[in-house]
Amino acid sequence: MSSFIKGLGLAIGIALGPTSFAAEVSVAVAANFTAPMQKIAQVFEQDTGHKAVLAFGSTGNFYAQIKNGAPFQILLAADHETPARIEKEGLGVANSRFAYATGKLVLWSKQAGLVDEKGDVLRSGKFDRIAIANSKLAPYGQAAMETLTKLGLLQSLASKFVQGENISQTYQFIATENAALGFVALSQVFADGRIKEGSAWIVPANLHTPIQQDAVLLVPGKDNAAAAALLGYLRTDKVKNIIRSFGYDL
Repeated sequence: MSSFIKGLGLAIGIALGPTSFAAEVSVAVAANFTAPMQKIAQVFEQDTGHKAVLAFGSTGNFYAQIKNGAPFQILLAADHETPARIEKEGLGVANSRFAYATGKLVLWSKQAGLVDEKGDVLRSGKFDRIAIANSKLAPYGQAAMETLTKLGLLQSLASKFVQGENISQTYQFIATENAALGFVALSQVFADGRIKEGSAWIVPANLHTPIQQDAVLLVPGKDNAAAAALLGYLRTDKVKNIIRSFGYDL
């Protein structure tokens, strides 16, 4: 067992009760994980006394910022490739990376009845615009492109694309009906075991590469007690239940 994993075990113990050594940790969070991480940060502070300062955006943009010296201490990515690259390049602490969630892609429309349960609306073409996150920056955008490629629809729908810089902007295009439908993270439209509004098709996992989302401790957070505590806290049953409640697999 690595010393880092042993440290996580200690951090989990610390996370079970408030500590007098409260600290702050700066966390770069993939946009798809906004809602669950806001909730996790709240209970994390209640349970440990530590505060997580959150920034949300695309994994690709965060990678560029970290390369350029941004002082984030933890990255919660939307993929596993970026944290692996960060470790390899010495920007992350060796052996600190682990999967915290597996995301689900969904085709969603704010309009009830537009998206059918099999996604056949994509073949009908009865819509003006379809929103997709930038596949070079956002793993959910890459998964959407893979899905359309496997369905043989990429070329026929390309002229209808509206591109979001990240999955949050993509969601906004659909929520404001600037696009009739689009591909977003299930967590953005899911609550209490159901789609919150509109219509949706949860994309079968075999249509795209699995969206394994990894966390990694960044070098600026190496000696930060709050960073160690948060990484341990993410692996507790309490937090896993929160993550599942937003439609993620573990």
